[in-house]
Amino acid sequence: MSTTLNEAQLEHAAASLDSAQLTGQAIEQFGDSLDLDQAYSIQNELLELRRNRGERTTGRKLGFTSEAKMAQMGVSELIVGFLTDAMEISDGGSLSLKGLVHPRVEPEIAFRLSTSIGPESTEEQFLAAVEAVAPALEVIDSRYQNFRFSLPDVVADNTSACRYVIGPWQPLTPKLANRAVVLNFDGTPAAEGSTSDILGDPLLTLPRLLAMSAKYGFTIPAGSVILAGAATAAVALTPGALVSADVEGLGTVSLNVEAENND
Repeated sequence: MSTTLNEAQLEHAAASLDSAQLTGQAIEQFGDSLDLDQAYSIQNELLELRRNRGERTTGRKLGFTSEAKMAQMGVSELIVGFLTDAMEISDGGSLSLKGLVHPRVEPEIAFRLSTSIGPESTEEQFLAAVEAVAPALEVIDSRYQNFRFSLPDVVADNTSACRYVIGPWQPLTPKLANRAVVLNFDGTPAAEGSTSDILGDPLLTLPRLLAMSAKYGFTIPAGSVILAGAATAAVALTPGALVSADVEGLGTVSLNVEAENND
């Protein structure tokens, strides 16, 4: 059973996760010591720490966008994290694994907003605000020991957000379901799925995100990126690999993982 943490304890938890992200030193799970609302409070503290270092919020990312995964975790809503400019890697850019704890990669669908969306927005306004869609890669990296965590743990840890790569943007199409998705390592398929693995259709994540915006009171500014969730299971990154995701009809996005340097 969770216990109520005071403000100082929430700030200490955020500082511990922030330090783990900066140093690559995993920490113990919080487990039953916090509930979901407290976990989002810790996530907000994490965002403030990053903003204080000069980072700028660039969007939101969604997790548990699989009905099967939600059922497995015993939850009925997806989870939400934040993205910053320090997490962004250009398409075809490089990633160093130095300082990361458990780096894995997932192929995703990304949306971009033309206008701000907030707690008072309607579903129709949200859908109208989506101006573009793109293939994407998300690098996740849980800061907990042994890559094990409870639902509040992962929310507090900003849903394991680490880095993201956005492929070529193109105008939104209303038909995003049933598109094949292939995650490749050095040109060889490492995982395969479909855009329908994202809540049946990636566009169906948007009303869920709007509900989370209303519940937790956050606004998504114009120009923001939304990562709609993974189309396959996450795959561990390997040094020196060229990682790419092919999404049928949307194109390809890629990431170079730097080779290990033993100097």
